[in-house]
Amino acid sequence: MNSSTAITTPQGYREVGEGRFRENVGAGLGDFVVGRIFEHRPGRTVTETDHVLNLALTGNVAPIHSDITFCEHLGRDRVLVCGMVTLGIVMGASVRSTSGLTTANLALDGLRLVHPVFVGDTLYAETEITEARQSQSRPEYGVVTCKISGFNQDRQRVIVFQRTFFVPADASAVRDATTY
Repeated sequence: MNSSTAITTPQGYREVGEGRFRENVGAGLGDFVVGRIFEHRPGRTVTETDHVLNLALTGNVAPIHSDITFCEHLGRDRVLVCGMVTLGIVMGASVRSTSGLTTANLALDGLRLVHPVFVGDTLYAETEITEARQSQSRPEYGVVTCKISGFNQDRQRVIVFQRTFFVPADASAVRDATTY
């Protein structure tokens, strides 16, 4: 095969066999550069099912989330989506490209729900790396701290929080030893 027809590895994948590629999940310590921002796509539209299942699973009985008459008395024409749904969707959107190889979540700090979310809103996430260092107690891992923000379809920030988690210092070694 000459160089003009050589198969190149698509970005975000690694070759695992001749003409066979596996998508990379997560990142290693060296991939996290302070100040780097990851935009996570696709967005995710909040469904009625998301909202109702969360209320049922958590036992949340707050009428702001379930009683339209109560909400109308407050001047709202629809119920608010529970903040845990917003957190779950936004944090979940960040996992594949950042912490997909994590072995532990270490902290969620400074959580702020800054704009209401309703069923039908589409949420997008972005992650800004604020710290990345080798773990002192477990040098085979890195400790990454990031600021994760969620935005709705109108680019209004709806949630912001800081997350800290472990990642492998050498993502390739983990990938070579597993099916990831």
